[in-house]
Amino acid sequence: MIDVTIPTALLRHYAQVRKWTETICRPLQKEDYVVQPVEDVSPPKWHLGHTTWFFETLVLKKFLPGYIEFDPMFNFVFNSYYESLGARVIRTDRGNLSRPTVDEIYKYRKYVDSAMEQLLAQPLPEEAETLITLGCNHEQQHQELLWYDIKYILGNNPLFPPYNESPAPETPRSAPMHFIDMEAGVYEIGFAGEGFCYDNELGRHKVYLEPYAIADRPVTNGEFLAFIDAGGYREFSYWHAEGWDWVKRNNIQSPMYWHFDEGRWMNYTLQGLVPVDPAEILSHISFYEAAAFAAWKGLRLPTEFEWEAASGKFPWGQRWEWTESAYLPYPGFERVAGAVGEYNGKFMVNQKVLRGASEFTPTGHSRATYRNFFHPHLRWQLTGIRLAKTLKPSL
Repeated sequence: MIDVTIPTALLRHYAQVRKWTETICRPLQKEDYVVQPVEDVSPPKWHLGHTTWFFETLVLKKFLPGYIEFDPMFNFVFNSYYESLGARVIRTDRGNLSRPTVDEIYKYRKYVDSAMEQLLAQPLPEEAETLITLGCNHEQQHQELLWYDIKYILGNNPLFPPYNESPAPETPRSAPMHFIDMEAGVYEIGFAGEGFCYDNELGRHKVYLEPYAIADRPVTNGEFLAFIDAGGYREFSYWHAEGWDWVKRNNIQSPMYWHFDEGRWMNYTLQGLVPVDPAEILSHISFYEAAAFAAWKGLRLPTEFEWEAASGKFPWGQRWEWTESAYLPYPGFERVAGAVGEYNGKFMVNQKVLRGASEFTPTGHSRATYRNFFHPHLRWQLTGIRLAKTLKPSL
């Protein structure tokens, strides 16, 4: 017999998540919705459509009897990477989609939301509730990506237009950096307990860690400026070979969104172009830059296990933090059958793990076990550095 519930709390959560996505887009002009400057950045209207397609394709078609698709072509337009769900527009062509229009996509959202409200007003099988919860978390992931993509679109406009006119929040002066000593021993890693998590967090297991120390705060703009002034981008010895090739090939001289103008460094923010604040936490750097900075300091990046084991001892959540760890499955990881099995597992190659969260991470969507992952050259995300060092075992 199927276990059913009446998920009134889930309906409220669904509505809140969907509303916030549209709130993020509200300051945009119609022209902003369509732009795709580079492959990794998707047009905002594509995010609006794709997150809606997720609920239509994986939930409504299966669990709402008599549901009629809004437009059969939308499966081709808004499927992201799910091979099992058919053909799709390739990622680099998302910016070529002048049609469907922004207005049509908002109509699509209302159509699907209405059907979802109908579905959520009745008892649901556990499988449906699980998929809806996944869909809400999936949309929250895209909310964070929306912030990144909007900032990239506006930050690469030669006019540097602000996303909004509200003043940037005040940045407190940074305290001196201290290191937290962690003893050698066996630590439990991975998600445990109640509530939602992704499959890449499961498989809680033990790891042995040698003694180490980890910084109690991330690196600031001012500290990274010292690296630039010391010739960090010109000295190959600090860089991985692949990272040094990336620096030379792309003429990298500073973090993303920094511009040297009339004798001073400027930084593009959502409020427009402003002087670089030395006290602000550094962001928008690649793994290559993070590792090079750590090497210049005579230190290193923490592994994801070191980060998680110490995460209760320092504040985090303003920047995603690069770790030294490759993105790999935990012991016992298995992909589930069907499209949901494509969510994380097939990306476990050639990427680095980031831990923490960022100022763009939705409320309630960050936890110490969350494993974000990106290719080492990418830096349009809100990424920063937390330093670590190896300690000698006590005798």
